Amino acid sequence: MTASAATINRQFRLASRPQGAATRENFSFTEAPVGEPAEGGVLVKTLMLSLDPAMRGWMNEGRSYIPPVGIGEVMRAGGIGRVVASRNPAFAEGDVVYGVLGVQEHALVPADQIKAAGLAKIDLRLGTPGQWLNVLGMPGMTGYFGLLDVGLAKAGDTVVVSGAAGAVGQTVGQLAKIKGCRAVGIAGGAAKCEWVVKELGFDACIDYKAGPGAVREGLKEHAPKGVDVYFDNVGGEILDTVMARLARKARIVICGAISQYNNANSAPAAGPKNYLSLLVNRARMEGMVVFDYADRYPQAIAELAGYLKDGRMKSREDVVQGLENFPEALGRLFTGQNFGKLVLEVARD
Repeated sequence: MTASAATINRQFRLASRPQGAATRENFSFTEAPVGEPAEGGVLVKTLMLSLDPAMRGWMNEGRSYIPPVGIGEVMRAGGIGRVVASRNPAFAEGDVVYGVLGVQEHALVPADQIKAAGLAKIDLRLGTPGQWLNVLGMPGMTGYFGLLDVGLAKAGDTVVVSGAAGAVGQTVGQLAKIKGCRAVGIAGGAAKCEWVVKELGFDACIDYKAGPGAVREGLKEHAPKGVDVYFDNVGGEILDTVMARLARKARIVICGAISQYNNANSAPAAGPKNYLSLLVNRARMEGMVVFDYADRYPQAIAELAGYLKDGRMKSREDVVQGLENFPEALGRLFTGQNFGKLVLEVARD
């Protein structure tokens, strides 16, 4: 199982900062020998990578919650892998791990980077590698803490979530139902909306592609008493429309704004026009970054794994195969082509 020092590692490195959508031209595809771990380090063979909207923001220069990927650096990505060589007593050869592995076939993680990479052993008895990148991974953690800690969702609330068929959205809606809330999704296309309602058990789903005014009319129908919790993954016009339908003391969770990430020249995201609705309804809007809850991940994983096991929660992954297809696969996030959590299968275990 040990990787030879002569093994060639294929990698995608950031070659230039995108103006608008990221394309293959923004990356360089390089090859280099893998090497062996130094004292305290580990070598991980990448099995599967998580493709997330946040990756587009990591390519921009400027201040954020995490430093941007540097030009020439391996593109940042979380993933699942198997330890193929270890000089660290916390990891044994053969362990399956999660961590920030990067868009590459092998990740050589030195001792001083193990914590920063979030490298941790995972238990495949709790879920498949795909589920560990979905409900049991960053999307699931984001949905769990965003809905419960930031959104303060409680039984009887009407919870609306955009990007409902995506990675975070599917967890938010299902968890809302488990906690006794009314769950209303917003998604693009009849097929996604049908899946969200019939398979995931949402009370309703609004197809934002159904025509002008579809979201506004859908909210009137499916959230007639107003929106208590809005979990926002898209920003832009949909955020503005939901803000016009807030209930008294509503909570808006700002998780992401995928509609804004590809703005040309890294222009700032468009702000909501209806922000005075926060004042009128004594509501609040709060941003959340999942890394702030890292010390509580085990709690969330245990609870969500239980829901997967007893069938109260489902986990759908959209798998693209082949490291070489990374740029085009990432682009699927921003055109709505993905159906479920988008992952890139790099190697079979």
